[in-house]
Amino acid sequence: MKMKNISAFLLFISGVLSAQQFTKQDTLKGSNTEFRNFWDVKKYEITVEPKFETKAVSGTNKITFEIIKDVTNPVFQIDLQQPMNYKVIDSDEKLCSSKREGDFIFIETKKEYKRGETHSFTIQFFGNPIVAKKAPWDGGWVFQKDNQGNPWMSVAQEGIGASVWLPIKDIWSDEPDQGMTMKIITPKDLVGVANGRLISQTSEKDKNTFTWEVKNPINAYSIVPNVGKYVNFKDTYDGEKGTLDLDYWVLDYNLEKAKKQFQQVKPMMKAFEYWFGPYPFYEDSYKLVESPYLGMEHQSSVAYGNNYENGYLGNDVSGSGVGLNWDFIIIHETGHEWFANNITAKDKADMWLHESFTSYSETLFVEKYMDKNSAEKYVTGIRKNINNDEPIIGKYGVGKSGGGDMYYKGANMLHTIRQIINNDEKFRQILRGLNKDFYHKLVTTKEIEDYISKKSSIDFSSVFDQYLRTTQIPTLEYSQTGNLFKFRYDAGVKNLKLPIRINGNQEINPTEKWQTIKLKSANPVQFDVNYYIYYSEEK
Repeated sequence: MKMKNISAFLLFISGVLSAQQFTKQDTLKGSNTEFRNFWDVKKYEITVEPKFETKAVSGTNKITFEIIKDVTNPVFQIDLQQPMNYKVIDSDEKLCSSKREGDFIFIETKKEYKRGETHSFTIQFFGNPIVAKKAPWDGGWVFQKDNQGNPWMSVAQEGIGASVWLPIKDIWSDEPDQGMTMKIITPKDLVGVANGRLISQTSEKDKNTFTWEVKNPINAYSIVPNVGKYVNFKDTYDGEKGTLDLDYWVLDYNLEKAKKQFQQVKPMMKAFEYWFGPYPFYEDSYKLVESPYLGMEHQSSVAYGNNYENGYLGNDVSGSGVGLNWDFIIIHETGHEWFANNITAKDKADMWLHESFTSYSETLFVEKYMDKNSAEKYVTGIRKNINNDEPIIGKYGVGKSGGGDMYYKGANMLHTIRQIINNDEKFRQILRGLNKDFYHKLVTTKEIEDYISKKSSIDFSSVFDQYLRTTQIPTLEYSQTGNLFKFRYDAGVKNLKLPIRINGNQEINPTEKWQTIKLKSANPVQFDVNYYIYYSEEK
């Protein structure tokens, strides 16, 4: 494709999307365009040097990729957000030219590429990246000083994307199959920490270089350098796949606090491996890294900034008191190692697959760490945070996730599904099966919905439609006269199949039509609060 045709293609996209209030930039960012769909990333080899004084970042990224379908004279899309600059400095193929369109670089080639071929580009990057206004929610780089005045730098990029600083194929549906390496260059008195394992450390004049390696596929927004006055301590966990290395990097003056607070990691690992199966990244170790913002699920390098206290910055998100017994950030962000980093959504619209399961992992941790009654108090307590203002599933192909209800509403949807299955061991095996059968895979909502329905032998399609695609919560309308109980559903989805139990163990199957049954006694009906539905008595 000629460069002049790229501009025509972009104008076409702009016209098509204008009526939907999405831009050509949204589609280029969020979809598998014709500039992306013929090549698959195999590995990233990154060098990065952040500079505190000028709030600048520079380095290189060697992108090794495989051609996945025959193509002639293709144009490659590389993502790099302004105001960062770039230069293509090396390639194993002769390049014709490169052109920038907004936050995207288009590299034109003159060659026939055959399926199965492997090639690479090395791209230099430099400039002053977007600085986060309120990390991690408002993404970008963080240039901060610690409590002792030392530089402390990192980046929060789940929402904004790794291309905020790094030239990369910034789409969820393509992870480097062979992992990555990252060399972090720091001043002499600082330490650089990244994902995976530290494989070398060198010093030269007034600089240090720390080289980290990730052997497993990794989602782009998890690729994060951290620079600060870190110290390190280690431990091990005897897990389902053997010995798991536990690696902790914290600011030097917080070492004793960290040694105490991070004792929660082992019981957490025990709980999560029980529910979800083995930790997915034994080869790359498990790591907590103190960060200049609250937290993030960076694969094998979980960002931690919860002030070494229990709860969510000292508060209980459930209002039940249960959440003050453990550190929210350690538990929640580590839960993402299974749901987000192991099982990763192909499209950001399906981000609920990350957040709903991980939010429910908090409940499952409580059940194993404390008891089932406490877990139920917690999961029903977090309902106070649900807004029911927009659907959980977002817009496909434009990098648009769904609403914030993917967290607490999604967790309560899964808790409701668990009640319907009514077999905790089967439910546990479904969770473990997900992490085994979709191990290190990219998935869609449909694949996960179908899997749960198949493994449970229950058709949950209408339940998923109700909670993921509407904002209406099913309401059980009812009346009771003596031992006669009359009921029906008022729901947003027709033919909703959501059976519930009343009076402890009696199952009813409400529909849109009124039904009447005879109860064993005239006592008021007892409802199970573990179902996330509303109850409305007809007067």
